[in-house]
Amino acid sequence: MRRAGMPTWLAGVIGAVVLIAAWWLLSVTAFSPPEGTTFTPVPSPFTVFETIVRDGLAPYWTVFQVTIGEAMIGYVWGNAIALLLASTVLLLPRLEVVVTQIAVVSYCLPVVAVGGIAIVVLGGAKRAGDPSATAIFLAALAVFFTTVVGALLGFKAADKAALDVVRVYGGSRWTQLRKVRLIAATPAILNALQIAVPSAFLGAILGEYMGAIDRGVGITLIKLQGDLDSPRVWAVFLLSAIVALIGYAALGLVARLVTPWVSGRSAA
Repeated sequence: MRRAGMPTWLAGVIGAVVLIAAWWLLSVTAFSPPEGTTFTPVPSPFTVFETIVRDGLAPYWTVFQVTIGEAMIGYVWGNAIALLLASTVLLLPRLEVVVTQIAVVSYCLPVVAVGGIAIVVLGGAKRAGDPSATAIFLAALAVFFTTVVGALLGFKAADKAALDVVRVYGGSRWTQLRKVRLIAATPAILNALQIAVPSAFLGAILGEYMGAIDRGVGITLIKLQGDLDSPRVWAVFLLSAIVALIGYAALGLVARLVTPWVSGRSAA
């Protein structure tokens, strides 16, 4: 008899409670304000939540909408190029080594150095409120490796018997890709796209840290750090985690709907 495991939502709730409890414990012990001062680098969760409620979500949304836009554009471009290259490998198998090496190199590049070059070559936002080209580039770079590897592993997971059937009936590699490999690779590709969501958001924030933009999560964190406004620094950090988590969960829901057989549910 199969033992029922803990529901995913319950595990998430327990994990969140543990993290908040550890956060509060550190804020009142290791990072408590020195005697005679009120400044602390790690404010308590209650102070951060109170700051968000007092400020309202509107000021934070004007900051986050720019970064979310950059992350989405970079997400689309990075994943589109990754999937295109992975599909090319199936049509031209000799290119697999080249594509794999490109993916590995993109993953190993130091983000700070790449961002410095990107800000010189691509620049930042052209006008006030526009997305930063550097942030978009780093968001695309952040998702490239994961999607290439996930797609290649998924394509290789295709059933050999099904591929042989297509070949026997005169099907080309392109037919194998459409009829067999794409279906077999869909779960792996969707998992890679899900993991890429928070990576794209992080890449966009790092791109904004390079400057050349007047509004966004990255530049806002720089300003708040300069003002030693630790409650709002942590508020932006917390909201960033929530945004990334929402995107991750949304792609997870899409994956469950598109590939019901993976979780053992009926397609009906």
